[in-house]
Amino acid sequence: MTLITTPNLPDPDGAYAALLAAHKGLTEPESQALNARLVLILMNHIGDQAFLAKALELARR
Repeated sequence: MTLITTPNLPDPDGAYAALLAAHKGLTEPESQALNARLVLILMNHIGDQAFLAKALELARR
């Protein structure tokens, strides 16, 4: 099992801009809640517990 950790988005600047736009106008707690929901949605999309465990391990480093 190998996670893709090199740039893999066709438009990384656009993706980052979309993320910032999603947070625009939110309070800090609302922004944190958006991040939590986004993570859970993406985890569900991945759906592979081993990949998720590896990603969590990498994110904690």
